[in-house]
Amino acid sequence: MAVSMVVEKRAVTIRDIAKATDYSIGTVSRALKNQGGLTERTRARICTVARDMGYDFGNLRQGEVRRIAFLLHRQHNTPTHRPFYSPVLHGAEEACRRLGIALSFVVVGPAEPVLELVRLHEPDALLCAGFFEPELVQALRDTGKPLVLVDMRLPGYRSVNPDHQLGGYLATRHLIRTGRRRIAMLSGPMSHHSIQERGRGFRKALYDARMLSDPDLEVQLPSMGDPAENVRRAMAGLLAMTHRPDAVFCYNDSSALTAMKHCLDAGLKVPHDIAFVGFDDISAAATAIPPLSSINIDKEALGAMGVELLMQKTTGPELEKTLSVQLVVRESSNDD
Repeated sequence: MAVSMVVEKRAVTIRDIAKATDYSIGTVSRALKNQGGLTERTRARICTVARDMGYDFGNLRQGEVRRIAFLLHRQHNTPTHRPFYSPVLHGAEEACRRLGIALSFVVVGPAEPVLELVRLHEPDALLCAGFFEPELVQALRDTGKPLVLVDMRLPGYRSVNPDHQLGGYLATRHLIRTGRRRIAMLSGPMSHHSIQERGRGFRKALYDARMLSDPDLEVQLPSMGDPAENVRRAMAGLLAMTHRPDAVFCYNDSSALTAMKHCLDAGLKVPHDIAFVGFDDISAAATAIPPLSSINIDKEALGAMGVELLMQKTTGPELEKTLSVQLVVRESSNDD
C-alpha cells in the first residue's frame, strides 16, 4: 500500500537571504525595508534574490506608524486633476493631524527613482492616490511598508474607492428621466478602475431603462495630447452625427466643462439642445455658466478613509472600502 506524505515547505527567512547573498542579516533587513545606508546596487540585488527565493515581504515587522507618504502619480499632478486630488490630500492631512502622524507629499512617475524618492521621506506607511502602474505598486509593496490605494483598485491590495459605478448609474438615470434618449459618454483611459466602473454604471442605467447602448456614442478620449483639444475633437465628432446626442455624461468635470463650452460656442443651448452631467463635483462645476450637474464625492473623506485603513490592523492584505456618492443636479441638465 502506497503511503503519501505531505511535506510543508519552510518559509524563507531573512537569515536564508543573508546566506544566499553573503550579506549580513542587518544589511538584508535594511534592504528589504527600503531603509537608508545602502547603495542601490546592493539593495536591488538583495531584493531580487529575496523575490526569486519566494520571500514573503509581508513578514517584515513594522513599528509604530509615525509618518505617512502620500504618493501622487505625476500624470495626476496637472491642472485637470489637481481640483480632485488636492482635497483628498487635505483630508489625509487632517486625519494624520488628529492621530499625531506626520504626512509627506511625494509626486512620482515610473521613469523616476521612485524608491529613492520615497526613502528620502523615511515613511512608515504609504498612501497611493490615483492610478499607478501595477509594477510600480508591486515595487512599493516590496518595501514591506503598509500600503493603501486611494481611488484605485488592484487584487490583493487594500484600497478605498468612491462608488464609481453608482455615480455613473445616477448620472445616466437622471438624464433618462429628463427625457434624453441619445446619451453619449466621454470616457478616459480604460486602464483606470474608476473609469471602467463609471462606464458600467452608464450602461446599466441604459439597460434598466430598456434603452440600447450605442457604441458610436461612447467615445474614449486619447491619453496623449492636449486634454482640452481631445475633448473638443470628440464633441465635434458627436455633433457631426446624423442623429447627434441630446445629452453627454462625462467621466470627469474638467472634460464636461470643456465639452459644454464647445457646444455653447457652436450655438447650441444647454440644456435645451444638449444636457451635461460630469463627475467629481469640483469647485468649478458650481460656478460654471450654466452650472454643471455632477456626481459629488466627499474627497476629504476619501483621503481620511485611506489613512484610517492604513492604521487598521488586518490579518490579510486585501480589504476594500467604498465611499458612497450622490448626484448634484444643476442647470446643465435640468430644464426646470
